[in-house]
Amino acid sequence: MAASSLHKGASGGQVVVDRYTGLARANHWVTAISLILLALSGMSLFHPALFFLTGLFGGGQWTRIIHPWIGVVLALSFAGLFIRFWPANLWVREDSVWVGNPGAVLRGDDERLPEIGRYNAGQKLVFWGMTLLIVVLFASGLTIWDTYFVAYTSIETKRLVVLVHAAAAVCAILIWIAHVYAAIWVRGTVRAMTRGSVTGGWAWRHHRKWLREEVAKGRPDAG
Repeated sequence: MAASSLHKGASGGQVVVDRYTGLARANHWVTAISLILLALSGMSLFHPALFFLTGLFGGGQWTRIIHPWIGVVLALSFAGLFIRFWPANLWVREDSVWVGNPGAVLRGDDERLPEIGRYNAGQKLVFWGMTLLIVVLFASGLTIWDTYFVAYTSIETKRLVVLVHAAAAVCAILIWIAHVYAAIWVRGTVRAMTRGSVTGGWAWRHHRKWLREEVAKGRPDAG
């Protein structure tokens, strides 16, 4: 029998559902912090009006040195998240129904929406969007990392890749903003990445199919 992730809260009354392990949360926060540092350092190099942001990293020279190394940390950290969570982010029929009812989603009218598994369609789009963009950012970043790869590309190629890198960065920042906004907007979501658990009520309302699966883990006939 699989171990159930449901248990009583500290008060003994509220049902709590384990959602993320400590290792998964640490992996998430390393990725998030790396993305924020990359956004700040990248913007400081993007336009002279934002150059003052280099002060956060010890000046322009240090920013130019540190920025690509933070990119390496982000790529490795996100790879850990990808390996851990990609199966739960595969698209299923319910996701198409969810996307096709934006009004119900925005109103929180869950009765008009199908039961959702571990992640809803919006979360899956964020996951796959960030996956694609981080691959593009990493590949393009290596191309313009002259300290190590200057001999492998031409000036014309670098000019094009810099444009691609900047565009991908802007898209990644916009997706990150949407991700953070959604986490704050749906009350109780942030708790999952700070405490590692959610309330039974939150799970029932937003991820009912996943909750049923978690409950089934504790049943003797569930195997």
